[in-house]
Amino acid sequence: MIEDQTKSADSTQPDPELNRAELGQAIIESLLEHTRVVSDLIAVMAQALDTDTTKALTQTAQWQAYLESRRRMEHTRANVEKFVEMMKRE
Repeated sequence: MIEDQTKSADSTQPDPELNRAELGQAIIESLLEHTRVVSDLIAVMAQALDTDTTKALTQTAQWQAYLESRRRMEHTRANVEKFVEMMKRE
């Protein structure tokens, strides 16, 4: 039982063989994936709303901030790749 808990704890630790660039990329990709999942959830929830509620929601400052954030995240993946390349050159 204790051995199983140790294995579980070890599986959450970063692989010590990862270099800085790989670790940075893994962290950022995890955050990007979480953002994608949240965006998908928001889309599904929006489909459940009636037309009037959806229209009202999309005219809020929060919705506009969400859309702007999504646009920025589209560029983030390319920036992550550039970052990894820079780290590999060091």
